[in-house]
Amino acid sequence: MLVPLLSIGALLMIPLLLAQPAAASCLPGAGVTVDVSQLPAVDGYTPEQVGNAAAIMNAAASLGMSAQAQTVGVMTALGESGLSVLAYGDEAGPDSRGLFQQRDSWGSLAQRMDPTASSILFFARLQTVAGWEKMTPSAAAHAVQVNADPDHYTRYFEPATTIVAALSGGAAPGGGCSVSADAVTLAQQIMTAHAEGRFKTLVGPNQPDHLPEIQAIANGQSVPDCGIDVGILQAMVVALNNFSAVGVSDINRKCTGQSLGAGPNSSHNLDGGGHAVDFYALNGASITGADADSIKLIGLLDALMPKGSRIGQADCRAAAGTTVTPANFSQINDSCNHLHVDNAFAK
Repeated sequence: MLVPLLSIGALLMIPLLLAQPAAASCLPGAGVTVDVSQLPAVDGYTPEQVGNAAAIMNAAASLGMSAQAQTVGVMTALGESGLSVLAYGDEAGPDSRGLFQQRDSWGSLAQRMDPTASSILFFARLQTVAGWEKMTPSAAAHAVQVNADPDHYTRYFEPATTIVAALSGGAAPGGGCSVSADAVTLAQQIMTAHAEGRFKTLVGPNQPDHLPEIQAIANGQSVPDCGIDVGILQAMVVALNNFSAVGVSDINRKCTGQSLGAGPNSSHNLDGGGHAVDFYALNGASITGADADSIKLIGLLDALMPKGSRIGQADCRAAAGTTVTPANFSQINDSCNHLHVDNAFAK
C-alpha cells in the first residue's frame, strides 16, 4: 500500500486553483520523415488525403521541426481543407487556395496548390510565432492562419493525432505526448490499454481498486466524488504512450473512502478528489521516483502539466543522488515506492 508521508500535509493547505484542461503536447519529439512509397491506409481517409498528410509531415521534418509541429500542420489542413488541395476559396477569402487555404499574399498560385510548398509556407510562419509550442494546438494554428475563430481547429486535433501516429509507424506524435482534452476519450484509451494488459491498478487487502473510476468516465457517467481531473487522465495516457506497461495505485481516494497521509487535505481527496495519480510501475517494473523510468516520465509530464503542478519523491531522488530541474513542477517529499503527480495546486 502506498502511503504518502504526513509531512506533505502542511503543503496541501495552499488554496486550490485548478487550471483549465486543454488538448496538450508535451516534449516536442523529433519529426519523422514519412516514406511516401509505402503509405499505410488510415480509416476514414482517402489515399489522396493520407498522401497530403505525409507531404505536410515531411515538410516539417525538412525544416527540422518536431512531431508536435507535424500534428499542428495536419490539424490545420484538416480544418481548412479536409486535407484536400482546394482550387477555390470562400466568401471570406475568394483568393484562398490549397491545403491551408492560403491567400495571394502567401505566395504564388503554384506554391499554394503544391502540398509540399504550401506546407513549407505554413511552417515557416509557425516558426516565427514565439512560444507556439506552449500554446494549445488550435491557438498555434490560429496565430498563423489568423482565422475568425481561435478554437476552430480544436475538433481536428484528435484526428490529426491519429493520422500522424499512423504515418509515424504507430508511435504517438510529440514523443507520445499529444493527448486529447476530452475526459471520455482519455478514459476510453486507458480502458483499452487495460484490456490489452498494458494498464493495471494496484489492488490488495487495504488497497481498493481505482479502475472503476476510469471505467465510469469511459462510459460517460458522472459519479459524485469519483471524478478524475482531465490533467490526471492526460498524465496516464502520456505514460501509456511512452511505456510498454503502466501501473497506478491511487487516484480518487474520496471515491474509495481512503484517508491516508494528508487525509482529506490530500490532492487525492481534496475538492471532490481525483487531482492526483500515483504510478507504482512502468515497463513492468516497480519504480521509486528516482529511477530512470521515473525521471523520464517526470520530463515528459513537466512540459504537459500546468505551472505549479507537483511531483513527488524529491527526497528519494536526493538520496539516490539524482537531480531534476523541472520548469513547471514543484517538488515534494513522498515515500519511495511510487511516483506522485498532481495538478491540484497549479496556478
